[in-house]
Amino acid sequence: MENAKEKKISYRQKNLTKCPVCMNEFYREEMLTGSGRLIAGKLSPELRRIYEKNQKYGLVVPMAYVLTVCPRCLYTAYPKDFNEIPEADLEKVRGLSQARVNTVKKFFGDLSFEDDRNLELGAASYMLAIDVYSVRDKKCAPTFKRAVSSIRAAWLFGDLAVKYPDRPYSKISLFFYTKAYGFYEQVIELLQTGLEPVDAAGNMGPDTDKNWGYDGILYLYAFLTTKIGSRENDIAKRILNYEKTKRYLSRIFGAGKASKSKPSQILDMTRDLYDKMNEQLDKWTQEGIKE
Repeated sequence: MENAKEKKISYRQKNLTKCPVCMNEFYREEMLTGSGRLIAGKLSPELRRIYEKNQKYGLVVPMAYVLTVCPRCLYTAYPKDFNEIPEADLEKVRGLSQARVNTVKKFFGDLSFEDDRNLELGAASYMLAIDVYSVRDKKCAPTFKRAVSSIRAAWLFGDLAVKYPDRPYSKISLFFYTKAYGFYEQVIELLQTGLEPVDAAGNMGPDTDKNWGYDGILYLYAFLTTKIGSRENDIAKRILNYEKTKRYLSRIFGAGKASKSKPSQILDMTRDLYDKMNEQLDKWTQEGIKE
């Protein structure tokens, strides 16, 4: 019989982490790497890395382990921000502790962050991060982090919808896609105004395997426009959304040498998305003429 230790996906840090909000001490969980735990597959059109199910370890989802969550008050943050929190932010986060507990209970029932991370805990962690960063200071680039947390929440709730088709996770996933669409639009504006420091945004992913940076932000916003922005009842508004987003996509193409320095993968995906948007625009324009 194989040693159970060999099948472990994660471990607990030796040193205790102290929550700055409620002073609770806990051992942070970290994902183990190596030994063939991760079998990386294709990159999805949403820039999500698809991981194949491992015969030995099962399905491992790296993004589920990223956020640090206090098991007691559910204060949640990306590791760099967990302890670096101003006093003013502390008071706001502390005041919302019970609301966080109630939210998790509403969506998941009894869920404990003392347990090993799984899809439920991963999805809950990003849901909590979106709420916590709503009251964090602009110095930690909260809008950037709410954007990436929203798209990851959408993905993980989508995974839960496949696992539990009888539960309302599909609707929750769509809700977070919509949140991501709004946040990525704000992020593009922030990149132009500098009201939040880009260097504090960290890895904008959107997944954990690669930081696609500015190109990834523009591309993902365009993709979300096709997924969420196309739901506008007014065709004229849909056309306006698509035309604006096409201009963002054209920035990724660049010109001459500029485009040669970009990974072919995102260039190919951008061109495909650009062509699909043009096809849809032609269709809507024809519909508009008929009306």
